[in-house]
Amino acid sequence: MNPARLFRVVAAIAAVVAATMASSTSANANPFLLFGAPLQPLPQAPVERAMPGTENHSEAPANFRRQVVDYRTHEVPGTVIIDTPNTYLYFVLGNGKAIRYGIGVGREGFTWSGTQTVSRKAEWPDWTPPPEMIARQPYLPRYMAGGPGNPLGARAMYLGNTIYRIHGTNDPSTIGGRVSSGCIRLTNEDVIDLYNRVNIGGKVIVLPLQARSVAVR
Repeated sequence: MNPARLFRVVAAIAAVVAATMASSTSANANPFLLFGAPLQPLPQAPVERAMPGTENHSEAPANFRRQVVDYRTHEVPGTVIIDTPNTYLYFVLGNGKAIRYGIGVGREGFTWSGTQTVSRKAEWPDWTPPPEMIARQPYLPRYMAGGPGNPLGARAMYLGNTIYRIHGTNDPSTIGGRVSSGCIRLTNEDVIDLYNRVNIGGKVIVLPLQARSVAVR
């Protein structure tokens, strides 16, 4: 090989080596570059979120947070007692204990009392306002499919053959109030917990507005 041709070959090899080193330096400075082409970062996994309306309500007043309390009663475990005047629901555990939930009850003129049984249970129930409610509030929808926007919330437990239910609510601020047309409402978080404990045929006692709870506070 003549000297001129040898010089050209050596120069070409030197140029390739220099380009390779420059590319390596650039890639180290920007890890998303590979051979001059951008390397896209892997997409982030979606963050799992709670279904709307099932949020934790730990900021609720302490007395309305779900808790085990002392409760003296002759009713058998599994019985639900609605303490209307104090806006509490008790699920009897036995041995002098019960789970206490904060609830919303019927507004003035819509409270009721008596003993019923749980005749049906539903998850994310549909809502068909009864004729009595439509007569009072004709603007209400005639039917609403179950879901996070449904006023019956996440769960419903139907009481006997009445129009009344124990159900969830998408407005936790109403817990502790007298706001409904006679139904008993809990936060969605609490109604899911209660739903998983109550059996079909379970006894439900609704105390009158003038009654006083026998719970030990």
